Amino acid sequence: MAGASAQGGAGASPAPLKGPALALVAFALALGTFMQVLDSTIANVSLPTIAGNLGVSSDNSTWVVTAFAVANGVAVPLTGWLMGKFGVVRTFCVSVFLFTIASFLCGIAWNLSSLIGFRILQGAVSGPMIPGSQALLISIFPPQKRSTALGIWSMTTLVAPIMGPILGGYISDNYHWSWIFLINVPVGLFCAGVCWRGLSSRETPTRNLPIDKVGLIMLVVWVGALQMMLDLGKNDDWFNSTRIVVMTVIAIVGFIAWLIWELTDANPAVDLSLFKGRNFSIGTLAFCLGYAVFFANTLLLPLWLQTQLGYTATWAGLVAAPSGAVAVVLTPIVARLSGKVDARIMATIAFAAFGLSYWMRSGLNTQAGFSDFVLPLMVQGIAMSTFFLAMLTIALDGVPQARIPSATGISNFARITAGSFAASLTTTMWDRREAMHQAHLSEAIGQGPVWQMAKNGLNHLGLTDVQAAAAVTRQMVGQAYLLASTDIFYVSAWLCIVLAGLTWFTRRPKPHDGPIAAD
Repeated sequence: MAGASAQGGAGASPAPLKGPALALVAFALALGTFMQVLDSTIANVSLPTIAGNLGVSSDNSTWVVTAFAVANGVAVPLTGWLMGKFGVVRTFCVSVFLFTIASFLCGIAWNLSSLIGFRILQGAVSGPMIPGSQALLISIFPPQKRSTALGIWSMTTLVAPIMGPILGGYISDNYHWSWIFLINVPVGLFCAGVCWRGLSSRETPTRNLPIDKVGLIMLVVWVGALQMMLDLGKNDDWFNSTRIVVMTVIAIVGFIAWLIWELTDANPAVDLSLFKGRNFSIGTLAFCLGYAVFFANTLLLPLWLQTQLGYTATWAGLVAAPSGAVAVVLTPIVARLSGKVDARIMATIAFAAFGLSYWMRSGLNTQAGFSDFVLPLMVQGIAMSTFFLAMLTIALDGVPQARIPSATGISNFARITAGSFAASLTTTMWDRREAMHQAHLSEAIGQGPVWQMAKNGLNHLGLTDVQAAAAVTRQMVGQAYLLASTDIFYVSAWLCIVLAGLTWFTRRPKPHDGPIAAD
């Protein structure tokens, strides 16, 4: 049996799955990815509801998101070590099962402290889910169809952040917030059951790997400090807060010490030697920066729609839905073409489509309607269908099969961290650009003829001078946030052009091997 040979460590890979078995297991693996990514975003739009129901302030409720991000950020880089010691299949299935239990506990949490504790557990046990599903999808498809495997994975990874606000908003508006966690229970049990039944005989060889305790402790310290700094920085006014300064110093010093330790230790917890490969290092860099720009804009648009343009959480999510639909339709087509087309060309197309989408958004105004927002996002859907597939094909080119779990764990950790940076920096930049534009608008209007004309017109409509001033101020705030948003969209468009050029510093991935080279 192929599975037996794999367990025996003879070096022969198990034969790819075929037919209905392949379809069912691939669906379950993709569902596991979808569930984990969805859970990292679905709670964001529900925070006001959670805070109200648990009787806490909105600021305190942000720990629901921070706790998950910190625990997940620490766990993801350890994926390679866990899968090497316990096997890819066992690690993934146990991770999904524990994630399901943690989701149930989050759903029945009785106060904020218990919810934060269960979210820490949920984030910690979910670390291997995304890298594990990626590695297993690659292993169950034949080499010539591995691009299809990564196409399935990328489709779920990109659509889930878009579906999160839609589903979270709908549940918060119509049901109890606990259902954003409880819906994971049947999905998780199905995913874990199908994957264990279909893949347990294909377990990868295990090795008696020693625990790098020092490296692990350092990783927990600096990643935890970094994630807390990024998640709490905006509310604490960044470096004007002693807490943020201390966490920044801990993160920097801890990272440098961890880096030195991991590069010199005989059995490191995280295999940083992968960065010796040009395609992996440059591909991962471009992948992370591209994802950071995408994530920042995915976060910014619904925030602008809800806070300034009067959209509900559900409708703000529906604005982004067409981009996910376009990605779902195009991804299978792109996957078929990927083995024949240079991945660097596909990456350039992705960045060009992203850039065009952001440039189109930079021309929006406060009178823009639903269709005005949807069209640029449909263009973004084209980019989404090629971005993940192309960047992973480049980054994993030349990585041996046995090191794929480590490579996917590192790339996903870097991607998640880049997304955290993007979220924190974008919201801060948005508020500060708004303040700058509002100051300029106030200076331009002042008490001059423009203000007098506006006040007189509003007086004729029955408003007092105080009400007229409030109405004008509200309009200035709306215009200032518009200008701040279009500034970020414009900068994002140019960043995509730069990143398109960066991908051409990699070598062309080997043809016919899909996203990874043969052993």
